[in-house]
Amino acid sequence: MQLSGPLLARPADVFNILEVGLATKPDALALTLASNSWTWRQLEETSDRLARNLLGLGLEPGDRVASLMPNRCELIIHYLACVRAGLIATPLNYRYMAPEIDHALEVSGARILLFHTEREPDLAKSRLAGKLPLGLISFGSDSPGTSSFAALCSMEAPQRDLSAPNPKAPAAIFFTSGSTGKPKGVTHSLESLGWMIASGVEALELKPDDVMLPGASISHIGGFLFAFIAFAAGAPAVVAKSFDGHELLPLFREYRPTVLWVLPAALFGLIRDHDATHDDFASIRICFSGRDKVSDVLEKEYMALAGATVEEEYGMTEFGMATFNPPPGLDKLGSIGCLMPGFTAEICDESGAGLEVGEAGQLWIKSPCNTIGYWENPAATAETIQDGWLNSGDIVRVDEDGFFWFHGRKKQIIIHDGSNICPQEVEEAVVAHEAVEIAGVVGVHNTVHGENVWAYITIKEGAAAPSDTEIIRFARERVGYKAPEKIIVLDEMPLNATGKVDRVTLKKLAAGQLSRREPG
Repeated sequence: MQLSGPLLARPADVFNILEVGLATKPDALALTLASNSWTWRQLEETSDRLARNLLGLGLEPGDRVASLMPNRCELIIHYLACVRAGLIATPLNYRYMAPEIDHALEVSGARILLFHTEREPDLAKSRLAGKLPLGLISFGSDSPGTSSFAALCSMEAPQRDLSAPNPKAPAAIFFTSGSTGKPKGVTHSLESLGWMIASGVEALELKPDDVMLPGASISHIGGFLFAFIAFAAGAPAVVAKSFDGHELLPLFREYRPTVLWVLPAALFGLIRDHDATHDDFASIRICFSGRDKVSDVLEKEYMALAGATVEEEYGMTEFGMATFNPPPGLDKLGSIGCLMPGFTAEICDESGAGLEVGEAGQLWIKSPCNTIGYWENPAATAETIQDGWLNSGDIVRVDEDGFFWFHGRKKQIIIHDGSNICPQEVEEAVVAHEAVEIAGVVGVHNTVHGENVWAYITIKEGAAAPSDTEIIRFARERVGYKAPEKIIVLDEMPLNATGKVDRVTLKKLAAGQLSRREPG
């Protein structure tokens, strides 16, 4: 059974993404990070100047321009400049270390790298960063032997025609989190980005008087996308350097955001900040979260403080945001919502046959938002995209009202005594315990049961650590046979590149413990 979201008339014009703000309020705020702000006119002029100066360095349309930057407004200006110049923006996760940096540079074939100077020691360990054809662009301070980002934004630019590139040509490469292998370069065109942006504007009912705060890394497609969604609607974007209360709460109080997108872990920290008050959240008409499950505990704590719900969404680097609990009408807590405009979905079994309402299976997505492929990886592209349909690798079901419910990633499903167990469901049961801060659940090989369920946890500050037996019993009351057989307390939970619980690392920890013949 196929389901479709509302129709979309046309993609957003990414090349002219600032046109609404420029036409209606050129000298109003468009982009800000604390003390640094740009109006729509300044944003246009600066990104245009940077685009011409990037081409002046010897770059040509179609070249990949890598970036290793923390959250800064200048990174968004860099993206705008790449679009204007026909360059392919290739952001790297700011947590990358030298081997990961080298992998991304090698896969993308980047000709130049924009980097924050605090990462110089790590770049010195890279085998590729110092050998890029056009060198390095430094941000934060001038670094010997590099081009200065500040200078490229301010100095007189050479005359160069900046005509709109082919909308179907590659425009950006975003690397996957690497949760199921080495990160792949997800490639998007201006057209696929434009459809994503148009879908977001319509689903969020975004207006020029909204204020968007993308509370996540703008080196990933989520933060990138929500900033551009704001621009397309003529709304300003507020960028946060980090996502704890000390950074976000002052932004809430000064800029009064109306739309907040934030990862569950960051939202937990924010609402548990002792300085957070109900009034801090009064301006927010939509707070939504995704990229990991929003637990019942988070929903309840946010409701108690903010007096509103956390809306869930579902998305992937490969197509942006596909489902969302819509602002008006029916809202089902725990659901990842209904299909966004422009999306068609089908839930299938292992053979590819469509399933009916209420049956959980693999989610396939068809949309003009879909990636145009993995960069220089036709085998992975062919495996994931078939006849225009993209296999998400996720297990979901849909109910009679068209709301989707997430059951976990196919590759992360735990099979215990022939039964499928979703790690997110067990994590939600464990983290509901008053002493547990974060939980990460993985399946561990067992010759009798196939896989046993292990839960790694961290304890809330100031809380007394409960016994393993207490937590297992607590979880069993909620999820029955799916409860973990083993509890391991960590000082710090490993997170992957997108800020989610890093189950790959947890699996490695478990394998190490098994090799030492610990009881399992």
